[in-house]
Amino acid sequence: MADLEAVLADVSYLMAMEKSKCTPAARASKKIVLPDPSVRSVMHKYMEKKNEVNFDKIFNQVLGYLLFKEFCEQTTDDQVPQLRFYEEIKLYEKQECVEERRRIARDIYDNFIMKELLAHSHDYSKECVAHVQKYLMKHEVPPNLFEPYIEEIFQHLRGEPFKNFLESDKYTRFCQWKNLELNIQLTMNDFSVHRIIGRGGFGEVYGCRKADTGKMYAMKCLDKKRIKMKQGETLALNERIMLSLVSTGVDCPFIVCMTYAFHTPDKLCFILDLMNGGDLHYHLSQHGVFNEAEMKFYAAEVILGKV
Repeated sequence: MADLEAVLADVSYLMAMEKSKCTPAARASKKIVLPDPSVRSVMHKYMEKKNEVNFDKIFNQVLGYLLFKEFCEQTTDDQVPQLRFYEEIKLYEKQECVEERRRIARDIYDNFIMKELLAHSHDYSKECVAHVQKYLMKHEVPPNLFEPYIEEIFQHLRGEPFKNFLESDKYTRFCQWKNLELNIQLTMNDFSVHRIIGRGGFGEVYGCRKADTGKMYAMKCLDKKRIKMKQGETLALNERIMLSLVSTGVDCPFIVCMTYAFHTPDKLCFILDLMNGGDLHYHLSQHGVFNEAEMKFYAAEVILGKV
């Protein structure tokens, strides 16, 4: 009977995984409902008090950047090339391989910097051009090669474009999402919980699917009684704090980020990125010890996750 239950749990989990790949959020079992647009004035005052109504704070959030970009694309063509330039620079900065950085650097120089020089538009200072040319002539491609350009792009976007954005319906939409974010009250009913995919000292990790978006996550459930019995309150709190800190920084493929956290009368629940590769215990029990090449690879992942 236990074997049958395990098989059914596996089937349910695999079906949920497949469904999350092909079911759009519009057809999810629950819908995200944004608050009324009138919430804009309240949220604007709230964010002003917290010093969050400025270009850098909004632009450096994924939601803020996407809405600002959408606003620029719909209202003017002037800022669109600058945003594309910025995106190419960020793509360049993410590259670990020197050859790949060299290729992207050449594309950026040809498609943005050289084009601007030939057009005599003088959108950027001569110092920026000289800085990039100095490194490219020596065939050097440091990660911060285009940093002076980013500051000049920001300097331009902080002015009239950002002021117009704050008066647009895109900023209203931003306020609606921020209000929803502040008032979100998650419970177990917001997730369909599937089979156990891991165990730890204080509880289990389950595969789960969020009802309103259809996205799959890992739900780490820490048992409050077990935490108290083992005097692990500080450990649980520190884990929550550290997950929150790493989840708001720059994306890293080797860090499991936390999207939500909530609690029930019995459990503390962390909603994390779902990783299907298996944990350390699984690999050691199924495949034995790692060889030297595998150890180097996993050690490199840990180092990249920490830097």
